[in-house]
Amino acid sequence: MSADPSTWEFPVTDPLASAAPPWLPGKVAVVAGGGLSGPEGGVGFALAWLYHRQGAAIAVLDRDPAAAARTVEGIRADGGDAEAFVVDMTDDDDVARAIAAVMARFGRIDVVADSIGGGGIEGIFETTVAAWDFAMELNLKSAWYLLRHAQSHMTRGGAAVLVSSGAAEGRGPGLPYGIAKTALEKLAVGAAATLAPRGIRVNCVRVGMIWGAFAAKGMSQEQREIRRQNVAMQVEGNNWDIAAAGLFLSTEASRWVTGQVLSVDGGGMALRNMGQAGAK
Repeated sequence: MSADPSTWEFPVTDPLASAAPPWLPGKVAVVAGGGLSGPEGGVGFALAWLYHRQGAAIAVLDRDPAAAARTVEGIRADGGDAEAFVVDMTDDDDVARAIAAVMARFGRIDVVADSIGGGGIEGIFETTVAAWDFAMELNLKSAWYLLRHAQSHMTRGGAAVLVSSGAAEGRGPGLPYGIAKTALEKLAVGAAATLAPRGIRVNCVRVGMIWGAFAAKGMSQEQREIRRQNVAMQVEGNNWDIAAAGLFLSTEASRWVTGQVLSVDGGGMALRNMGQAGAK
């Protein structure tokens, strides 16, 4: 580069310097758990909606036909293209069938997002073998099934996002759920390294204390307020905060980001000022 500034070109030729929405025109996004199952919606629904708003066609994978249909109907009403695929994400053969159906319908896969999770909240020494195995199937192996079948259809520039939980970094008490989510994060890192030579990125969003369909199932408003006070920012997050991070990790805006776990948690648990060790 010349040392004379008068000879420089103004450095805004990179695509990121002039990028503008939509980020995903002509792309196809596969969203596992993308159905609308309650009035608050879930992370999967929010991801499906944001991908649609950025120009992608949406393959909604969900075990609940009615929930999947609600998402599809909403996207179509907004002028988008979407299709529902009813699938048991804990069944490898069924996931393979669903991905084949997605390819038959759309002909390509550019983005994969997995928001499946739940269960596994019994103590690790109180739970049953069957419950332990189901927690691993639901929170870990479902994502593996999805990635292993979808990745072969993805081309350079594709991206995958897995959804983890703050339980992955907690010290306990030990729950199958937290252990499975910890393994899920390792799956994202390992898949990223494996798929990097093909130009496919894989990242993970670690969810903090948000309010959505999952939390609303078992938490009173009083418990919700106590939890809000324990967030460092003193603000409760929601599904859209998580989906916005997932959208970023799915587009060219994050083209050089892979194998990462992004915590979206309002700063984590609040630290109370208890004084400083050694201070008078």
